[in-house]
Parts: sequence; C-alpha cells; structure tokens
Amino acid sequence: MTAADAGSWQAEDEEPRGPVGKAFRLSAADSLSLGNAICGFLAVCVLASSAIQSLKAGGDFTPAPSYFATAVVLLLIGATCDLFDGLVARRFRASAMGAELDNLADVISFGFAPAFMVVIWGGFTDKVPFAAVVAAAAAVLVAGVVRLARFACVKTKSGDFMGLPIPMGAMTVISIVMLFQPSPYSLLAVLGVAWLMVSRIEYPKPKGQLAAVVLGWIMINVAFLTFWVAWPEGGDLPIKIGATMQIALVAAIPLRVLFYKREQRREAERIGS
Repeated sequence: MTAADAGSWQAEDEEPRGPVGKAFRLSAADSLSLGNAICGFLAVCVLASSAIQSLKAGGDFTPAPSYFATAVVLLLIGATCDLFDGLVARRFRASAMGAELDNLADVISFGFAPAFMVVIWGGFTDKVPFAAVVAAAAAVLVAGVVRLARFACVKTKSGDFMGLPIPMGAMTVISIVMLFQPSPYSLLAVLGVAWLMVSRIEYPKPKGQLAAVVLGWIMINVAFLTFWVAWPEGGDLPIKIGATMQIALVAAIPLRVLFYKREQRREAERIGS
C-alpha cells in the first residue's frame, strides 16, 4: 500500500456520512423508540429476577405467572411506543438515526425479550430437552433480526408487511408461552411463528382505523394483564381468551392469503379457458 493509498483510505474512513451535529439530536419519535428498548430491557430483568429469587430460596424454579404477566405488560407498553414512534416521526420530524434506533429497539423488545422468555418458560423442565428450548428461542431471535433487516431493504408493491411483523410475532410467541406448558408441540408452534416472520406472506399495515384497532387491542391486553397481576385469585380466563385470539388472528391471515391466491388461480384458469 502506498502512502497515497493510506492517506486516501484514512480520509474516507474519517469522512462524516451526514450532518454530525444533527445526528446527536433526539426527536420525540426517538424518545419513544428508546422507551421501547427500555421496556424490553426491563421485561428481561423481571424474568431474570424470577429465576434468581427462586434459586436463592434453594428450591426448584417454577416460573411465577405474576412475573410473566409483568414482563408482558412491559412489552405491550413497548409495542405501544413502537406503534406511535412512526406516527410521531411523520407528524413532527425524524432524526437522522430514527430508523436505526427503531430497529435496534425492536430487536431488544420483540427479538431478545421473547426469546429469553421462551428459555425461562421451557429451560427449567424435564418435559423437553434444554437444547431444543434454546434452539426455539434462537429461532425467534434470528427470525426477528432477519425480519427487521429485510424490512429495511425490501418494499412490497402493496405497501403491506412481507412476513409477520416482529411485534406481532413477539406477542404470538408470548401467547403460546402463556397458554401452553413446554412440550414438543408448543416448541413447534414457536418455530412456526419464527417461520411466519421470515415468510413471504403479506400482513396488512395498521393504518387509520386498523391502527386504532391495534392500539385498542394492546390497551385491553394491558388492562387484563394488570388485573391479573394485581388480583391473581380472579382467574386467568381473560388472559387465555386474549392469547387465544392473538394466535387465531396470526394463523387466520396466512389461511386467508392462501384462499385468496387459490381463488385468483381459479379465476385466471376460467378466463384462460
């Protein structure tokens, strides 16, 4: 390498990519993204605390429902922040690093946090091998990361999401954890959610009335979970209903897409004949 080459390489490496001063200014949307990341971090801390407290007591670890419910409330609050950060960015202004902050926060709250929840849920039981639990959790994390990377690079013609959005994928994984005991079948369901996140199935974007419905759905789930944490003797029927509806919703959309494509093929064959 010549001196000129070395100098040019150093100059290119040190050259700023954008307005450095503005890059350090956080917008209101960035604050929501950071709030999302903090909620994901706190959810992991709550789950870790449940295991630490149980192990300190010297007994076998059994995940307490209240810890899971608290973690889910935090993730739902993070999902609310994630829902509004884009709206706030469009309404006011977005910083130079807004999109990157959003994706990094999503990795924490909707990739790592649910994957860690799967480990806490299934890692302390003899019903399934620990390696299988870790594999399922890793699949959730990897699928979420790939899903976010693809979202940044690929745009669909319809403007909808390609693959299950990572917040909805995280909520579906959590619903499986809340509804079922660890077993090979429930781990397969977790892997199925991971596959949906990286699939080519298109999911509608929450816009307008749909966004209001999604926000209402999140608020209802937060209310149910808060009630469950405060009064566990009241029963977990609302949680089971909400989790079942979440799984049914995620499963129904791919089925609807398959039926729609089948109808399109039949219509094309009828016109062609």
